[in-house]
Amino acid sequence: MEPLDLLATRKKAPARLTKASKLYKSIIKAIQDKKGENIVSLDLRKIPEAVADFFIICEANNQPQIRAITDSIEEGVRKACGENPYHHEGKQNLQWVLIDYVNIVVHVMTSETRKFYRLEEMWSDAPLEEHNQ
Repeated sequence: MEPLDLLATRKKAPARLTKASKLYKSIIKAIQDKKGENIVSLDLRKIPEAVADFFIICEANNQPQIRAITDSIEEGVRKACGENPYHHEGKQNLQWVLIDYVNIVVHVMTSETRKFYRLEEMWSDAPLEEHNQ
């Protein structure tokens, strides 16, 4: 992961995203297509310290499913929006993969990793929306 000082100084894309954004919808659809579980989005737009407009978090049952979900996200976004991730982390260990699209950061985790780090609790000020099918 990037050091925190780099995250704080990076620039966001000029346009603020919404839940209606093509990027947002493409990510959710790609996760659902590969049967990601407990899909939630955190709306961080009203939190001044936030490094993105949204976090999208989901979990997978095993490492092959984590790889399938992350590959699906990257391919789906590339096809629908013509965008590649700004950065990604964790593809070697496949316990927690982070895909950074600047204004949307996607977290794909094993259920154990998600329970341990509790991102939803860390960002509890943000409105949470569930996206389970």
